[in-house]
Amino acid sequence: MTHYVLSIIGIIGSFYMLKYRQQVGDMVGEAAWMKSIGGIYNVIIIVSILIFFWSLAELTNTADVLFSPIKTLIPFFRPTQPSSI
Repeated sequence: MTHYVLSIIGIIGSFYMLKYRQQVGDMVGEAAWMKSIGGIYNVIIIVSILIFFWSLAELTNTADVLFSPIKTLIPFFRPTQPSSI
């Protein structure tokens, strides 16, 4: 039950992050690495889009499909081959 509630909160929260990105950006502040992406407001847009799609994937139980390309890039999450003896 909490799984669905948190997903809906994530979708609503990402919408409000986009709507009030100036206030959120002023509250968070800007770091030096954010300037290479385009500033704090672009970082907030990217983060809110990621939160929206993650929440949508969790709501529909397709998060494993969404994160499968990321899991193949990280060596820790790659499936291990059984060793032949």
